[in-house]
Amino acid sequence: MLSPLKSCVFSAKNNQVQRPNILSWIFALRTSVADVICAGHKLQSRIIILIITVMLFSGCGYNTMQRNEEAVFKSWGDLESQLQRRADLIPNLVAVVKGYAAHEKETLEAVIEARARATSVQLSAESLSNPEAVANFQAAQGALSSSLARLMVVVEKYPDLKANQNFMDLQHQLEGTENRISVARQRYNQAVENFNFSIRKFPNSLTNSMMLHLERKEYFKADESAQEVPKVEF
Repeated sequence: MLSPLKSCVFSAKNNQVQRPNILSWIFALRTSVADVICAGHKLQSRIIILIITVMLFSGCGYNTMQRNEEAVFKSWGDLESQLQRRADLIPNLVAVVKGYAAHEKETLEAVIEARARATSVQLSAESLSNPEAVANFQAAQGALSSSLARLMVVVEKYPDLKANQNFMDLQHQLEGTENRISVARQRYNQAVENFNFSIRKFPNSLTNSMMLHLERKEYFKADESAQEVPKVEF
């Protein structure tokens, strides 16, 4: 059994041996807490950066410009569909007119040729920023509109043709299609106007020049010559 003096000495020595282990544990705990706090700050910083990035993208027109471009593409598809519908009606219309006015060969051939040119000139949505391509497409469609207008004036000379049920049905469909073409053209031009403005205004213009590189779209104008009533001698 140890004497009180020896017991005190042993206890003191034991405490001296254990004290470094306690200090190491405290230091390790402080380090772990610091790491957790640091990791929390990093996560918080990343979240803040993400929120700021989202806000910047939404405020700089990044999504708006792309949405406006998609609206242009959609409206162009609608216009293209109506132009194709008109082209599909022409062969039957020419066939009916030919049955009553075969000697109007020049007018009928002009319509057929204009239709062939109009259907051969294609314009994809990706080419809407190409002024030359859009101008060529407009010219072909304008020539077809003009030839159809001349044909309808020629029809006025043939009362029996005008009274033909097939002709009246086709004429009604053609008139309806022309009206839909006009509406689709207006909607397309409105979509183009919205898009062109969205890529030019600040700060969208900066975002577009640095990231998207979107180009302005061309308007689809009505052919002025098609609005004039052709003169035909009776």
